[in-house]
Amino acid sequence: MEELTVGEYKQVIKACKDIFMKKTQDYGTAWRVLRLPSITDQIFIKAQRIRSIQEKGTQKVNDDISGEFIGIINYCVIALIQMNLTEEDPMEMEVTQLEPLYDKHVKTTMELLMDKNHDYGEAWRDMRVASITDIILMKLFRVKQIEDNQGKTIISEGVDANYMDMINYAVFCMILMGAAKS
Repeated sequence: MEELTVGEYKQVIKACKDIFMKKTQDYGTAWRVLRLPSITDQIFIKAQRIRSIQEKGTQKVNDDISGEFIGIINYCVIALIQMNLTEEDPMEMEVTQLEPLYDKHVKTTMELLMDKNHDYGEAWRDMRVASITDIILMKLFRVKQIEDNQGKTIISEGVDANYMDMINYAVFCMILMGAAKS
């Protein structure tokens, strides 16, 4: 099963990275202007839209919710990249500069997934997409609280671990919705 998960995970991330790279070519790195709380709010908007559609059972804007999960994944990667850049780093970055950063954060996040997946025995495969959406929202509220506390925690993991968890949960949703065809 682990091999299947790795293959599906890589397929989802490949699609997300493709969109990220194309949008970077279209828009540049305009996201560099965003502070972490603003990135968190962008992720929140996407997760809230997914939940709203799940609860209402209908939608008025035709954008598929899989696109929102892709947005969650890519904004979480943006947050992880942004956390490691400084104000001395350029606002505008080339795709060739960003690609290795994207790959580095995805690799670390996938390693976290595999460690957790080993311990939890792929329990996520028996979860509902709506439940995973709720967990993503819970992680967002945790991140907002940590941000409101200026990044200080007493016992909890930091925002980076929460961003990585949200990436993994969003990938799970994409897999469960059939976005990763083997």
